[in-house]
Amino acid sequence: MPGSGAVTSIVATRPDRQSPTSLLTDGDTVVDVSTIPFCDDVLDSSVPVLQLVDVAKQLDLVITRVHQLLHDRRLLAVKRDGVLGVPEAFFDDTGAVLKGLPGLIAVLHDGGFGDEEILEWMFRPDPTLAGGSPIAAMRTHSAREVMRRAQALAF
Repeated sequence: MPGSGAVTSIVATRPDRQSPTSLLTDGDTVVDVSTIPFCDDVLDSSVPVLQLVDVAKQLDLVITRVHQLLHDRRLLAVKRDGVLGVPEAFFDDTGAVLKGLPGLIAVLHDGGFGDEEILEWMFRPDPTLAGGSPIAAMRTHSAREVMRRAQALAF
């Protein structure tokens, strides 16, 4: 019943796809749940990325939970050689997501940065930061400085 707040799952074929896709509808809005957010690969080819399946194994999560992390913008993915991947630098030495990374992404996104711009900024060389870039500095005592700079960029 439209507007009732109930969520219904339907299957439809979009004109730009060959195969059916799962959709959710609440009567007013239809959302393509099979779409996994990603951006163009703006990273240098030397920056290693982990395929989503490897991210799921590393974080001990089911793949759909990794998809949700991407939807929630707690992680960002790029499409490299036709495969979605998350920069390896987003994880600490234990394999966990870097402390502060989801907050950094949120600050930059809320400041009007698109995903490509966020990645470019994080991996841009900056000799004034420990590690030589914002993402490398997130692993050091300079993580607060990175967040401060991100907040300053947003305004």
